[in-house]
Amino acid sequence: MLLAGIFFALMNVSVKFIPHIPAIEIIVFRSIFSLVFSYLVLKKQKVNVFGNNKKWLIIRGVVGSIGLISFFYTLQNIPLASAVTIQYLSPIFTTIFGVFLLKEKVKPIQFFFFAISFGGVLVIQGVDTRVDMFWATIGIISAVFSGLAYNVIRKLKNTEHPLVIIFYFPLVTLPFALIVSAFGWVNPVGLDWGILLFIGFCTQTAQYFLTIAYQNANVSKIASLTYIGIVYALIFGFFFFEETFNALVYIGMGLVLLGILLNMRVKQVSQQIGQESKSG
Repeated sequence: MLLAGIFFALMNVSVKFIPHIPAIEIIVFRSIFSLVFSYLVLKKQKVNVFGNNKKWLIIRGVVGSIGLISFFYTLQNIPLASAVTIQYLSPIFTTIFGVFLLKEKVKPIQFFFFAISFGGVLVIQGVDTRVDMFWATIGIISAVFSGLAYNVIRKLKNTEHPLVIIFYFPLVTLPFALIVSAFGWVNPVGLDWGILLFIGFCTQTAQYFLTIAYQNANVSKIASLTYIGIVYALIFGFFFFEETFNALVYIGMGLVLLGILLNMRVKQVSQQIGQESKSG
C-alpha cells in the first residue's frame, strides 16, 4: 500500500510537471497505456475483456473518467497537497452513495465527521489564495465521482475480473477524451513524451500494488495507509514546486483527514460488531 501511494504521488507530480499539456490530453495518453496493458494481460489470462455486466462496467467507466479528469485539472491549477487533500473527500461520498446503491447504513455520528472534513476544505479554500472556489468545487466534483466509482466497483466485485473493471475505464474514457482534446491539442515535445509515458507506468504500477495489498491483507487495517499520500504530496510539492503553506492550511488538511479517519473507524467497528453477531 505504501508503494502504491508513492507511485500515485509520482503520477500526480508528473501531471503538474507538464501544465502546458491540457489535462484531457494527458488522460488520452494515460488511457492508451492502460487500455493496451490491460488488454494484453486479460488476453494472456484468457479472460473475456468485455466482462459480464456491461451496463455497470460502462457506468464505472463514465463516473471514473469524470472523477479522474476533474482531479487532473485541479492538480494543474492548485497546490499539489491541496488538490490531493480535497480529493480525499471521496470516502465520504463513497459512504453516502453506498446507502443508495448497496443499501448500507450510515450512523448519525458519521454526518458530524463528514462536516469536520468539509470544514477542513473550507479552511483551505478560505485562507489559501491559490485555491479559489472554482477549483475547490472541481476538486469536490472529482471526489463525488470517485465515490460513485468505488461503489460501482464494489457492486461488480463478485461478477467481474479486477482487470476487466480497470479495462473499461480507458475503453470508455478514450473516445470522449480524444474528441474533446482535438479542439485544443498541444503537441508534446522532447521530455513531454517521457513524462506522459511515466504517468502511464506509474498509474498501472500503483494499481497493481494497490490490488496486491487489498487481496492479501485486511482491508480495514490497510485502508488508512492510503492517506499517507498527503505526506507524499507535501514533500514532493515542497521539493519539486517550492509549495509551502501557512499554519491554517495545515489545520484544514488535518481536519479533512480527521473526519475521514473517524468515519472509517466507525465503519470498522460496525463491521466487527456485525461479524461477531453473525458468528454468535
